[in-house]
Order: sequence, then structure tokens, then C-alpha cells
Amino acid sequence: MKILIDFFPILLFFGAYKFYDIYVATAVLMAATVLQTGLMYAIDRKLQTMQKITLALILVFGTLTLALHDDRFIKWKPTVLYAAMAIALAVALWFMKKNYLKLLLGSQLELPDAVWMRLNVAWIVYCAFMAALNGYVAAFYSTEAWVNFKLWGYAFPLIFIVGQGLYIARYLKTDQA
Repeated sequence: MKILIDFFPILLFFGAYKFYDIYVATAVLMAATVLQTGLMYAIDRKLQTMQKITLALILVFGTLTLALHDDRFIKWKPTVLYAAMAIALAVALWFMKKNYLKLLLGSQLELPDAVWMRLNVAWIVYCAFMAALNGYVAAFYSTEAWVNFKLWGYAFPLIFIVGQGLYIARYLKTDQA
């Protein structure tokens, strides 16, 4: 059920774009994300930091897109989000000596510190790569190409998460029957 809720806004965005235009799609994305956030809060009685940040960025960049009638803002939202994540993880790790990935997921996964370090660095590289890739497509391709990239670009996070799962699987302790 949560997976459906997670993809709800983006599916509506693609549908609205295909039937109307980027501005209708942006308004639909904004409304659907507000609804999604409300549903997540109703289910969990709390919101994750990423959910709050994503909602804020969609509302800010969406409002700029609609108010200025300039699609560049909504196209650059993923770049800003990924870049902010890469910077936050890198600054926390290298300057504050904190591994936020371990802080967030450490209660769910028991992994050696070296593995947490490699995962954190992998997330930094992945987020920087995605920021650069989205920025490139947003800057040098049409809105139609960018929307198609967003649809088919979901392969990148899926591949990254599956690869990450395969990597950490060998470090997970199995329960003895």
C-alpha cells in the first residue's frame, strides 16, 4: 500500500503531462504530494525528514513554475534535492564525523562500521551523480525529453537500491532456527 502511495504523485504528474502540459502536471504534482503527505501522516502519525523536504521543494519549485510560467523550476527540483542530500551526507561524514545513514537506519540494520562508511559514501556518489544527470537533462533537453527521462530514470534508484541490498546481504546476521 505504501509503495502505491509513494508513486501516486509521480504517476499523476506523468498522466497530467501527457494529456495536458507541464503546468497542469506541476499543479497536479503539488496537490498530489500534499495529499500523499497527509496520507503518510494519517498512517504513521509522523513524517520523515525526507518527506517534509520533498513536500517543501515541490511546493516552492512548483509555485515558482506556475507563478512565473517557467518550467525550468520544476525541472531543477530533483537536482536541488539530490545535491542537498549529497552535500548533507558528505558534510556530516567528513566534517562532523557523523554517519547520518547509520543514524537513520542503524536501528533497523546491524552492520560493521566499515560497511556503514562505504554505504554512506555510495549514497553521496549516487546523489551527486543523480543531481548532475538531472541537471544535464534539464539544461540541454526539451521538457518532453526531461519528463520521459524522469519516467525511465526510475531505473537508476531501483538499480542502486538492489545493488545496495546485494552488497549488505552478506553482512546481515541470519536467525538460527
